[in-house]
Amino acid sequence: MADIWKPIRSSGKVPEYRMFIDGKWVCASGSGTFEIRDPSDGSPVARVPLALKKDADAAVNAAWKARPLIGGMDTVERVELLDRISRLVREHSSDLVGIISREAGKPVHYAEGEVKATAERLHLAAEEARKFSSDFIPGDLVPGTSNRMAIVTRKPVGVVLAISPFNYPLFISIAKVAPALAAGNSVVLKAASDDPVCMLMFARLAELAGIPRGAFNVITGSGSEIGDFLVAHPKVSMVSFTGSSPVGKRIATVAGMKNLHLELGGKGPAIVFADADLKLAVKECLAGALKFSGQRCDALSRILVEQGVADRFVRLLVREAKTWRVGPTTDPRTMIGPLINQGALEKVDSLVSDAREKGARVLLGGKRLRGLYYAPTVLDRVTTDMKIAWEETFGPVVTIIRVRNEKDAIGVANQSKYGLDASVFTQDIEKAIRTARALEDGTVTINGHPAHGLGNFPFGGNKESGLGREGIEYSIDEMTRLDTIVFSMKK
Repeated sequence: MADIWKPIRSSGKVPEYRMFIDGKWVCASGSGTFEIRDPSDGSPVARVPLALKKDADAAVNAAWKARPLIGGMDTVERVELLDRISRLVREHSSDLVGIISREAGKPVHYAEGEVKATAERLHLAAEEARKFSSDFIPGDLVPGTSNRMAIVTRKPVGVVLAISPFNYPLFISIAKVAPALAAGNSVVLKAASDDPVCMLMFARLAELAGIPRGAFNVITGSGSEIGDFLVAHPKVSMVSFTGSSPVGKRIATVAGMKNLHLELGGKGPAIVFADADLKLAVKECLAGALKFSGQRCDALSRILVEQGVADRFVRLLVREAKTWRVGPTTDPRTMIGPLINQGALEKVDSLVSDAREKGARVLLGGKRLRGLYYAPTVLDRVTTDMKIAWEETFGPVVTIIRVRNEKDAIGVANQSKYGLDASVFTQDIEKAIRTARALEDGTVTINGHPAHGLGNFPFGGNKESGLGREGIEYSIDEMTRLDTIVFSMKK
């Protein structure tokens, strides 16, 4: 069987990959590269191009030229293209799972789920493209335009710049790329610097599926070198970014008159009321806090528990948290893998240390393990003067804040500058709805942890958690613009 990856990488003990620009596999113009290492053991995974502004400009210009190619395709042709790519993702899922597990330090069963979801997201975007329709507006609905009528349809915005994060390097990228292509846009993807190889491999699959030349481009490199240049580029029509709030604010400042979708940071609260099913709440709160080592913007990083049940909840939670197994990413039993890099490890350790020094009780973990691993940690009696009560944790830490009542819980939850996700645990439906309406978050999940899956429900944040919404149907709406054609008829 032929090695389908041969065109995108050189042979050698540590393969060196190329970028995909204008339908060609290219090195960086300055010939620079940087190394990708496996967070679980520090071993080298690959070297990838260190793109310069010249390369970024080439990618945008290629996408600009390709607009008539992708936008001019019949919708059914774009649907078939996305479905071909989806099938190829499924066919080569083992390769994609392997590279995600290594470069992202992701336990293999999480990587398997990410690849499967990616294939499904491509198919669903293809199905969504079939729903494009136009509206007819008669002019005689208002005075003065009775001799006119209009057709209102949607057109692609043009060139979409997608900037993806490290935590779901394949799926979140495709959650941007798939609807952009379905709507007829061309795309430049700036892959996550910590784990970009999976998106270079995806580009190869798109190439094999027959994507028009220049319609999809993937570049790798430092955001500090090419980020502002890409965002400000006059030929970029929209920026879709998932990442930190400070970088999102920077993008909003630099982008100018462009469409923006910004999915930014979060400090998700889970409110556990006294009438909650505590066993369910414990299970869901742990999944929300610890899955993928807590490295998720929608992680439940504040558990606000009513005082009357707090002691029992904490006992159940600590007992259950001890079953979360730390281990190598290749072991299917592993539930907690490494953090993505040294900076992430040091931030988590610093937040835990600050909480401990200010009086929080460390009931489990609270320490570094070997390499980039951090022990699953439970902090009880966290107070609002501790940094971990407000700052994104992005680590395997369960933070418990005891609250007096419903009003107190909502007040603490809404005091955050973030407003992405929240959960509410109660068996009282009126209380659930009342609390959900009072919370200032983009999504509130009742009796479950946040899990956005394939994007069936709209996803996005309020306050410093972002602008706009992603999801099936919703992403395509944001990646198109309304176009109105008015007919003036003789009387």
